[in-house]
Amino acid sequence: MDYLDDIFGASVNLEDAHLKDGFQEGYEAGFAEVGLKTRFRTGEELGFYRGCIDVWNSVIRVEPTCFFPRVQKKIKEMDELVSKYLIMEPENETITDILGSLRLKFRAICATLNLKLKYNGYPNAAEPSEIQF
Repeated sequence: MDYLDDIFGASVNLEDAHLKDGFQEGYEAGFAEVGLKTRFRTGEELGFYRGCIDVWNSVIRVEPTCFFPRVQKKIKEMDELVSKYLIMEPENETITDILGSLRLKFRAICATLNLKLKYNGYPNAAEPSEIQF
Protein backbone atom coordinates (compact mmCIF):
# COMPACT_ATOMS: atom_id res chain seq x y z
CA MET A 1 0.00 0.00 0.00
CA ASP A 2 2.86 2.40 0.74
CA TYR A 3 4.32 1.69 -2.69
CA LEU A 4 1.08 2.86 -4.43
CA ASP A 5 0.87 6.00 -2.29
CA ASP A 6 4.43 6.92 -3.31
CA ILE A 7 3.66 6.47 -7.03
CA PHE A 8 0.61 8.72 -6.94
CA GLY A 9 2.21 11.07 -4.44
CA ALA A 10 4.79 12.12 -7.02
CA SER A 11 2.02 12.93 -9.53
CA VAL A 12 0.07 14.93 -6.97
CA ASN A 13 3.19 16.80 -5.90
CA LEU A 14 4.03 17.58 -9.53
CA GLU A 15 0.58 19.06 -10.07
CA ASP A 16 0.86 21.11 -6.88
CA ALA A 17 4.29 22.36 -7.91
CA HIS A 18 2.98 23.50 -11.31
CA LEU A 19 -0.05 25.08 -9.68
CA LYS A 20 2.13 27.04 -7.25
CA ASP A 21 4.52 28.11 -10.04
CA GLY A 22 1.62 29.26 -12.22
CA PHE A 23 0.04 31.12 -9.34
CA GLN A 24 3.33 32.86 -8.54
CA GLU A 25 3.87 33.88 -12.18
CA GLY A 26 0.31 35.21 -12.42
CA TYR A 27 0.65 37.02 -9.12
CA GLU A 28 3.84 38.77 -10.23
CA ALA A 29 2.37 39.63 -13.64
CA GLY A 30 -0.72 41.01 -11.90
CA PHE A 31 1.43 43.26 -9.73
CA ALA A 32 3.18 44.59 -12.81
CA GLU A 33 -0.10 45.22 -14.62
CA VAL A 34 -1.73 46.92 -11.64
CA GLY A 35 1.41 48.96 -11.06
CA LEU A 36 1.48 50.12 -14.66
CA LYS A 37 -2.19 51.10 -14.61
CA THR A 38 -1.86 52.94 -11.31
CA ARG A 39 1.29 54.81 -12.31
CA PHE A 40 -0.23 55.73 -15.68
CA ARG A 41 -3.33 57.18 -14.02
CA THR A 42 -1.19 59.08 -11.54
CA GLY A 43 0.95 60.50 -14.33
CA GLU A 44 -2.16 61.45 -16.26
CA GLU A 45 -3.59 63.25 -13.23
CA LEU A 46 -0.31 65.07 -12.59
CA GLY A 47 -0.25 66.12 -16.25
CA PHE A 48 -3.78 67.50 -15.91
CA TYR A 49 -2.77 69.58 -12.88
CA ARG A 50 0.44 70.72 -14.63
CA GLY A 51 -1.62 71.88 -17.61
CA CYS A 52 -4.03 73.84 -15.40
CA ILE A 53 -1.13 75.44 -13.52
CA ASP A 54 0.58 76.43 -16.77
CA VAL A 55 -2.61 78.02 -18.13
CA TRP A 56 -3.25 79.90 -14.89
CA ASN A 57 0.37 81.11 -14.74
CA SER A 58 0.10 82.31 -18.35
CA VAL A 59 -3.02 84.28 -17.46
CA ILE A 60 -1.23 85.79 -14.44
CA ARG A 61 1.72 86.85 -16.64
CA VAL A 62 -0.63 88.57 -19.10
CA GLU A 63 -2.92 90.12 -16.48
CA PRO A 64 -1.30 90.05 -13.00
CA THR A 65 -4.42 91.34 -11.21
CA CYS A 66 -6.94 88.90 -12.68
CA PHE A 67 -6.77 86.48 -9.72
CA PHE A 68 -6.93 87.30 -6.04
CA PRO A 69 -3.56 87.08 -4.25
CA ARG A 70 -4.86 84.10 -2.27
CA VAL A 71 -5.61 82.21 -5.52
CA GLN A 72 -2.20 83.11 -6.92
CA LYS A 73 -0.63 81.74 -3.74
CA LYS A 74 -2.56 78.45 -4.10
CA ILE A 75 -1.47 78.18 -7.75
CA LYS A 76 2.14 78.69 -6.70
CA GLU A 77 1.74 76.03 -3.96
CA MET A 78 0.28 73.59 -6.50
CA ASP A 79 3.21 74.29 -8.82
CA GLU A 80 5.65 73.50 -6.00
CA LEU A 81 3.78 70.29 -5.11
CA VAL A 82 3.83 69.03 -8.71
CA SER A 83 7.55 69.81 -8.87
CA LYS A 84 8.13 67.96 -5.57
CA TYR A 85 6.27 64.84 -6.69
CA LEU A 86 8.79 61.99 -6.93
CA ILE A 87 7.76 60.21 -10.11
CA MET A 88 10.69 57.80 -10.04
CA GLU A 89 10.14 56.74 -6.41
CA PRO A 90 6.66 55.15 -6.29
CA GLU A 91 7.26 53.58 -2.88
CA ASN A 92 7.98 56.92 -1.21
CA GLU A 93 5.22 57.51 1.34
CA THR A 94 5.04 61.27 0.78
CA ILE A 95 3.65 60.97 -2.75
CA THR A 96 0.14 60.04 -1.57
CA ASP A 97 0.15 63.08 0.72
CA ILE A 98 1.34 65.30 -2.13
CA LEU A 99 -1.36 64.00 -4.47
CA GLY A 100 -4.01 64.53 -1.80
CA SER A 101 -2.81 68.09 -1.23
CA LEU A 102 -2.87 68.74 -4.98
CA ARG A 103 -6.47 67.56 -5.20
CA LEU A 104 -7.53 69.77 -2.30
CA LYS A 105 -5.77 72.86 -3.64
CA PHE A 106 -7.21 72.26 -7.10
CA ARG A 107 -10.73 72.05 -5.68
CA ALA A 108 -10.15 75.19 -3.60
CA ILE A 109 -8.92 77.15 -6.62
CA CYS A 110 -11.81 75.98 -8.78
CA ALA A 111 -14.33 76.86 -6.06
CA THR A 112 -12.82 80.32 -5.55
CA LEU A 113 -12.79 81.02 -9.30
CA ASN A 114 -16.25 79.46 -9.69
CA LEU A 115 -14.90 76.99 -12.26
CA LYS A 116 -16.44 73.63 -13.05
CA LEU A 117 -13.14 71.97 -13.99
CA LYS A 118 -12.58 68.41 -12.90
CA TYR A 119 -10.18 65.64 -13.70
CA ASN A 120 -12.27 63.00 -15.49
CA GLY A 121 -10.02 60.13 -14.48
CA TYR A 122 -10.75 60.60 -10.78
CA PRO A 123 -14.11 59.13 -9.64
CA ASN A 124 -16.63 61.44 -7.98
CA ALA A 125 -18.82 60.57 -5.02
CA ALA A 126 -21.72 61.79 -7.18
CA GLU A 127 -20.96 59.10 -9.78
CA PRO A 128 -20.90 55.76 -7.92
CA SER A 129 -21.36 53.84 -11.18
CA GLU A 130 -17.82 54.87 -12.18
CA ILE A 131 -16.22 53.26 -9.12
CA GLN A 132 -14.94 49.73 -9.69
CA PHE A 133 -13.73 47.18 -7.19
